[in-house]
Amino acid sequence: MNDPWITLRKFTQARIAQGRAGCSLPTKALLDFQLAHASARDAVQQIWDVTAFAGEVEKLELESLILATPVSSRIQYLQRPDLGRCLAQSSRELLAARVNQASDVALIVSNGLSSTAVDDHGLALLQAVVAGYAERGLRIGPICLVANARVALADDIGGLLNARLAVIIVGERPGLSAADSLGMYLTYAPTPGNTDAERNCISNIRPPDGLTYQAAATKLAYLSDRALLSGLSGVMLKDDMPDCWLTGPSDPDVATLNRTHFLK
Repeated sequence: MNDPWITLRKFTQARIAQGRAGCSLPTKALLDFQLAHASARDAVQQIWDVTAFAGEVEKLELESLILATPVSSRIQYLQRPDLGRCLAQSSRELLAARVNQASDVALIVSNGLSSTAVDDHGLALLQAVVAGYAERGLRIGPICLVANARVALADDIGGLLNARLAVIIVGERPGLSAADSLGMYLTYAPTPGNTDAERNCISNIRPPDGLTYQAAATKLAYLSDRALLSGLSGVMLKDDMPDCWLTGPSDPDVATLNRTHFLK
């Protein structure tokens, strides 16, 4: 008997057609589920070694700043989302001293809800993003590394750095099929009080199972150009970049991924 669900399993990481053993799951399916659940918990609870990451950024000859939020632990980070949206006072003072050094893009990296994601993919994605902006002659401020940050923190940092755009690379909430996914959020004219409707999101960045670094960086550069030209971002900034722009020798399936993973 041909079960069409078995065929569908080839095209998704979702848990379908798991089979059964009596009234329960087969042993393999149960163990796979338990492993995925443990990986997701580890991704959330793991502490990010931001100092080690800063060392890797310096090897790329990029300036970095280690900043902090008022969050004192991963447990508090989960319980108090508001604390992840603002900077600690010492970090605010550090950025305020640089207010006259205007830039086109304030670039922030945080572990967010998945330290695994930023450890596995953060540095490579950062390289691709910086290269994409360099090709367009856009000035990037210091790479701000902030543990335990929420997306909205980019508005605070971007405003303090007097940047035209704010971009945060952040670990996404892990699921039972992906514990290592990164997201990027772009905001034009960052300032505290912006809403999520004023941001553009590029998500599921986690090769080889998700979007590649180069494809994500290409999309971000395009949206950044459009945001600077039109003076807006978020729901008012439509993503009309041709799919073929994302397809290259090393990314044969990027056009398909683009339709799936980018917010319009």
